[in-house]
Amino acid sequence: MARDKTQRAAKGGGRDGGGFAAMPWSVLDCNAYKGLSHPARSLLMEFARQYVRDNNGRLLASTRFLKTRGWNSADVIHRAKLELVEAGLIYETVKGHRPNKASWYAITWQNLDKDSRYDAGAWEGWKHARSGYKNTALIPPNGIKGQPIGPANGIKALPPTPLGGTIKPNNYYLPIPLDGNHLELPSTLRN
Repeated sequence: MARDKTQRAAKGGGRDGGGFAAMPWSVLDCNAYKGLSHPARSLLMEFARQYVRDNNGRLLASTRFLKTRGWNSADVIHRAKLELVEAGLIYETVKGHRPNKASWYAITWQNLDKDSRYDAGAWEGWKHARSGYKNTALIPPNGIKGQPIGPANGIKALPPTPLGGTIKPNNYYLPIPLDGNHLELPSTLRN
């Protein structure tokens, strides 16, 4: 016969009561997560804390909401959100606007829950965003091509002079006047 949660808590076994924020090891071990700043990692935990069974896509990161959770700087929140979106760990489903509509987000390691209030194109974009954090290695989006980095014709020894020859001056005037340097003329002729 299985013991219930209260019996386990009373005996000191199991975990504390209440919900929990689960984050897969695939997220914690990926390069995208490892490259995050500390504020971005903290904000990701706030998203994981909000997620329950059916609200992925309606997670909040507004200043008003996060102020109750101890966040004081709107600028830090904004930079952390941008970092998480770029890393592919969250996805914006609704774009917020002033005066009182907050943006909605989804964590990309869970499926997006259905909601008719998402912005147009949110479902189509989700196909590319789902598990996007796995694709953040330093590999071009089109894959690695076999072309080496170098000139199109290969590496050759370049001539020591420019291709068109030596550079010719743009004016052919001599550095002294044609009638001589005025300092070399006798003083009686100067006036």
